[in-house]
Amino acid sequence: MSTHNEIILATISGNDKPGVTAELTEVLASHNANILDIGQADIHNNLTLGILFQITNDNAGDTIKDLIFKGYELDVTVKFQPTSNDVYSTWVKMQGKNRYIITILGRKLTARQIASVSKVVADQGMNIDDIKRLSGRIPLDENERAPKACVEFSVRGTPKNLEEMQSRFLQLSDELDFDISFQEENMFRRTRRLICFDMDSTLIQTEVIDELAERAGVGEQVRAITESAMRGDIDFSESFKKRCALLKGLDVSVLQEIAENMPITEGMDRMMKILKKVGLKIAILSGGFTYFGNYLKQKYGIDYVYANELETEDGKLTGRYIGDIVDGKRKAELLRLVAHAENVDIRQTVAVGDGANDLPMISVAGLGIAFHAKPKSRKPLSKAFPQ
Repeated sequence: MSTHNEIILATISGNDKPGVTAELTEVLASHNANILDIGQADIHNNLTLGILFQITNDNAGDTIKDLIFKGYELDVTVKFQPTSNDVYSTWVKMQGKNRYIITILGRKLTARQIASVSKVVADQGMNIDDIKRLSGRIPLDENERAPKACVEFSVRGTPKNLEEMQSRFLQLSDELDFDISFQEENMFRRTRRLICFDMDSTLIQTEVIDELAERAGVGEQVRAITESAMRGDIDFSESFKKRCALLKGLDVSVLQEIAENMPITEGMDRMMKILKKVGLKIAILSGGFTYFGNYLKQKYGIDYVYANELETEDGKLTGRYIGDIVDGKRKAELLRLVAHAENVDIRQTVAVGDGANDLPMISVAGLGIAFHAKPKSRKPLSKAFPQ
């Protein structure tokens, strides 16, 4: 009788304990099995382990018997499913398909959020290969730590309609109150080296020019112009000139007072520590003002600050500015310049912003993040969800 190889999938489930994987794979080793694939998950101390192995038909019976006995000793259930060579070969060919990573983040993650994201994936004809929790285990007492939950989907396939998929994800993010990212799985996703932030309404929870305007007694006028600019209704440079002019005569001492009381976005302290710890270079590219950007630079050890310089005379603001306006186009140029200075591939960059004037740098960066985005910034971009 001729000898040939069989392919068998063993699925192991039960209470997890040290040594389960070691002892089961030792059984396979004793029968000279060749492992073709293996995956393990542990949810609430319950183990699910899958091992796809190849064995000669002469050894298959003894191997299965020994695995069943070992499973009994370990108090886990072992189930077997034979796989044909054709089915296995088809599965192997799938590894050439595109792979994407979908990450969802929220205060908490609900079944509705997971179901909605999964349905979008299925509707696009894509398959979920793996799901993993990235955040710490969630305590029942929400006062124990700031609530946050993050889950990552590894997805394979080619979307039927990429723009439609992006639009649906953005819609779900609004409707179900969570954040989502969709990225191609490649080496650049894992090697980000430069992150560029907008400042106002991104790193800080205010528009500094509005704060200045309040002190100058022109708050309502400036806020109306600011909101119009952030929506993209009027050109940023035009709006900037109008707002600056309204600040004429304001005492420069007000700048320090505002800087020391800027409302910092929640989580910024921890985020900056982690970004520095993992070695990313950090830049502020802002349509706001250098005085406040430099204040954050000193506070958090930020590497670069590019913003607008207010002109002063005799301790007062003149209503003018010095140099070129840092508008949307300039932000994209600055991102490229900083990346070049740091010898960073543009695909290794991240851009974060909220307004219409952030769209150019979000589009240029390897990963673009619309943070608390204004309506115009919520429209799908081929680079806001990089391919």
